[in-house]
Amino acid sequence: MSESGVCQKCGLPADLCICETMAREEEKIKVSLTDKRYRKTVTVIEGISGDVDIKNVLKELKTKFACGGTYKNKTVELQGNHLKRIKDVLVKMGFPAEKIEIA
Repeated sequence: MSESGVCQKCGLPADLCICETMAREEEKIKVSLTDKRYRKTVTVIEGISGDVDIKNVLKELKTKFACGGTYKNKTVELQGNHLKRIKDVLVKMGFPAEKIEIA
C-alpha cells in the first residue's frame, strides 16, 4: 500500500483492495500428515503463498482447531490430526474447494 491509500498491485483504494481475495482463489493447497518427535502427529498445509496474510490464516486455523501451530519453510503446521475438518475450514476462509488436495 502506498501512502495515498491506493494499492500498488491492483490500483484500487485500500479499503476495496482485492489482491488477497484473488491470491486465495489461485492457491493450490496440499494438506498432509507427518509425525514429529515422540510420535506427535502434525497436519501440514503447503501451497499458501506470501500474497495471502499468512499470520491471519494461521491464527484463524489455530482458533478453529484449538491447537498450536506455526508457519515455517512456506508451510503451516498445526498440532494434531485435522484432516477431517481442514477442507471445510479452508473453504470458509475463501480458498476454492477444487484446489485443496487432501493426502
